[in-house]
Amino acid sequence: MVRKATATADTAQRVLDVAERLVQTRGFNGFSYADIADALGITKASLHYHFPTKAELGRRLIERYENRFLDALAAIDRSGGDAREKLRRYAEIYVGVLRANRMCLCGMLASDYATLTKPVKDGVKHFFDCNEEWLVAVLNAGRKAGTLRFAGEPAVVAQALVGSLEGAMLLARSYGDVARFETVATRLIAEL
Repeated sequence: MVRKATATADTAQRVLDVAERLVQTRGFNGFSYADIADALGITKASLHYHFPTKAELGRRLIERYENRFLDALAAIDRSGGDAREKLRRYAEIYVGVLRANRMCLCGMLASDYATLTKPVKDGVKHFFDCNEEWLVAVLNAGRKAGTLRFAGEPAVVAQALVGSLEGAMLLARSYGDVARFETVATRLIAEL
């Protein structure tokens, strides 16, 4: 029985892996269960066993992606460094995604926002809220330590950073040039 549970969990993870790649390269509306089934050599019925609806698949994708992202942010916090260095490492998360020829999962979902179910929409917002909360803490610490200088409220600066980095990803992808993103990220951080 343990073997069957492990196989079931492995299949679910493989489905999430393929679906994540498809969302990050095509968008949520740019793939179907048939695409996943073909990529994994399984039936659509098997997919529906693990994820009864595409909305449930989307919700689970966001949950997993957010957890990994939060783990990356926690690793940045544990590694130390001043606020500016933490912001550089934050931008490097985006660079890594771009270098893998992908986009931010939640950025891609945001582009399909009007067609998403409420739980998926809520998950997208929560992901960006978590990013902004982390950035506010870093910005506050940097301002307090005197390593960052910026006008206005940290929450507004955090919103501007997330929006600018997500937009820079889109343009870098359009040009097939990760350096475009890196230039924008470097400039944004240098101006703080």
